Amino acid sequence: MTDSANGTRGSMVVDVAIIGAGPAGLTAAYLLTKAGKTVAIIEKDATYVGGISRTVEHEGYRFDIGGHRFFSKSQQVVDLWNEILPDDFIQRPRMSRIYYEGKFYSYPLRAFEALGNLGVLRSTACMVSYLWSKLFPIKDVKSFEDWTSNQFGKKLYSIFFKTYTEKVWGMPCNEMSADWAAQRIKGLSLWGAVVDGLKRSLGLNKRPNDGQAVKTLLESFRYPRLGPGMMWDAARDKVEATGSRVHMNHALKQLASDGQGGWRMTATGPDGDVVIQAAHAISSAPMRELAARLHPLPATTINASQLKYRDFLTVALMIRSDDLFPDNWIYIHDSKVSVGRVQNFRSWSPEMVPDPDVACVGLEYFCFEGDGLWSRSDDALVALATQEMEILGLLDPKDVIGGAVVRQEKAYPVYDETYAANVDAMRHELEERHPTLHLVGRNGMHRYNNQDHAMMTAMLTVENILAGERIYDTWCVNEDAEYHEAGDEGAERTLPAARAVTADQAAALASVRDVPERIAAADTTRQAA
Repeated sequence: MTDSANGTRGSMVVDVAIIGAGPAGLTAAYLLTKAGKTVAIIEKDATYVGGISRTVEHEGYRFDIGGHRFFSKSQQVVDLWNEILPDDFIQRPRMSRIYYEGKFYSYPLRAFEALGNLGVLRSTACMVSYLWSKLFPIKDVKSFEDWTSNQFGKKLYSIFFKTYTEKVWGMPCNEMSADWAAQRIKGLSLWGAVVDGLKRSLGLNKRPNDGQAVKTLLESFRYPRLGPGMMWDAARDKVEATGSRVHMNHALKQLASDGQGGWRMTATGPDGDVVIQAAHAISSAPMRELAARLHPLPATTINASQLKYRDFLTVALMIRSDDLFPDNWIYIHDSKVSVGRVQNFRSWSPEMVPDPDVACVGLEYFCFEGDGLWSRSDDALVALATQEMEILGLLDPKDVIGGAVVRQEKAYPVYDETYAANVDAMRHELEERHPTLHLVGRNGMHRYNNQDHAMMTAMLTVENILAGERIYDTWCVNEDAEYHEAGDEGAERTLPAARAVTADQAAALASVRDVPERIAAADTTRQAA
């Protein structure tokens, strides 16, 4: 790595310039430096690496931006986690429940508990509604509401699907595509839930996961003892130990082609600009932001500008309590409150709180940047979270001893009716015009993926860079290596690659989640009538 004066605060020459120090960016940096390459990473956050997988610390309390279980079907990913963080994983029991009208329902469902909570009359109504849906199903299935009502009955749909889904995605269920419902809930059925619930209730489920392969039903998981940010702090430290650098509090100003296949990246920091020259560039930045800062501007900049995102904020409450509740997280299906999910960070790891007499919960609110929730002051959000926890019956406000707010912009890529064509257009233009520019990670590829998918896109990108050619297609998905959250990516064209991914690599590439697509306005007219 070399430095030289160039009319800016500093400039350097490295093998690879990387935008973003999240799981994808740091995975790439770690593997490249391990192979003897020099890298420079820019990260716009002033304090934390890890992106949405970071762990924030506030007065001795640690909390995640959403919960992050460390599970992957890819042994390569698991081995890399163990290599980066060999001594700090703990095994944690998974417990999560659904909250509805003042009562808690285990997830996965336990049949006797659910029937007892609903009561005889409501349970009977649910079964009648289910039978009605089987005898008289909606024939012209268009929406999430149609599909789910056919599968579970209108009553169960309204209890266990409608409110939470609309909170998360910010659109009515009758405007979400039925295809998304079929993918998201694939492998689950009312009968299967009842049978599994009966086995659990009767103590017949002896194995840790009862042999199930559905990811959302795992009953235990590994977790870094100080939160997921511990993993990415360790990765950063290992990268910097080789002499490469992570530039914190630096935002991308421009990524310019040097006309010879390489790149000149300019990043703006608190003390001025830094210029990084590199043969390759890796971007985990949102495609919309990257396109606007590329030089020359891509012809598909207008496509990228149409990509949309769902945003997210966490309100962490510090509470004087020795045992708040045992859940890792709770899904809030109650329409009386705005919160969508509540994390209990001490249940993720006892070391997430400074002493055993306190707890820390994270109330998760799904929103759009600039809307009423996003724009509220931190004090107002802490007050709202405290009030809603009291409404839910989970705490006494006088036990709250502190609070903090973390806003996460562009947490979830939105899959609207044009997103696939827009992503496809930009991806292929960049691949054809700039083969040394590599897109990785959730926002870098506009995919609602899991952490292991983001890492695998980086791992395969590193293989391509080291080989000097595109031997792997990082966009491919092997549908046989299926997660419960995995969706159909058939709308995207697959460019030829020299080498097929292995089954292990495909398992991580299949670790994507489904996002609802809004159905055309004409399709909602029938349902509104």
